Amino acid sequence: MTAPEAPHLVVTGDGLGRLTGDGLVELLDLPYRDVAELLRAGHGLDPAATAPVRHTVPLDSLTGALRPPLASTRAVWGVGLNYHCKARITGRPLPTAPLLFLKSASAGSGPDATVALPESISRQADYEGEVALVIGTPMHHTPTDRAWAHVAAVTAANDLTARDVMATSGNPTLGKSFPGFGALGASVLGLGAVADRAAIPLLTTVNGEPRQQASTADLIFPVPDLLAWISRYVLLEPGDVVLTGTPAGTGQDRAASSPTETWSRCRSVECCRCAPGSAPSPPLVPRPATPGRLVQRV
Repeated sequence: MTAPEAPHLVVTGDGLGRLTGDGLVELLDLPYRDVAELLRAGHGLDPAATAPVRHTVPLDSLTGALRPPLASTRAVWGVGLNYHCKARITGRPLPTAPLLFLKSASAGSGPDATVALPESISRQADYEGEVALVIGTPMHHTPTDRAWAHVAAVTAANDLTARDVMATSGNPTLGKSFPGFGALGASVLGLGAVADRAAIPLLTTVNGEPRQQASTADLIFPVPDLLAWISRYVLLEPGDVVLTGTPAGTGQDRAASSPTETWSRCRSVECCRCAPGSAPSPPLVPRPATPGRLVQRV
């Protein structure tokens, strides 16, 4: 029996939607509120690949109406300093083991979300575009050669970080878990549709200007090693999210190299996981906002 094609999913006010690739969204006859809940049902993304279609709408008609695709995720794991380019620009030595942290799941935000920056206690809110992995089946003590088998999908993430809070507290979780600091989405792409798992591209733009452009081929700890390491200690469950680290080009990097760069100039941040060799598709209406607007898509 042929396996169903890996779906490309969004979440709407009418439930899960499947992107068709020609500008349409098929609204599915499924009971799940988001992709994390779908995965916790225990059948991977297959139900979304084969579900009956209730009706079809243009993707453009959902601008500003898409919802967080992983709102019910129970755990978001992150890793610090996991790109060679980031290590080079900061002058830091390569870590000998992944530098892990937990990001509060309550920090999540959705497509085209406006995030109120915590200006009463932080003046250094910074963007971190990342490729995020969505776990599909439980993994614990998983060897590296089996790690990809437990990944259901990928998406884009903005691991927004209050640099000064993280520095003064010594706690990455506190600096990264303010409301809205965990943008994921706007869509979730089934792993089977990823052309090269070892080199997933990432692009981050700020105010429309490209700031970060890299691929997971530059990871210090590649995806299988990273997942295997986490699973030595933790039971990763369906719907959990693992961030893979951010490349060079963050506001912190730019401020270090340019005295005129300020932390407060970021008004619109867009992170996307791009198809190799293709230009990013138009963003979901990145309108300027105060204090900040995050726009993310795949």
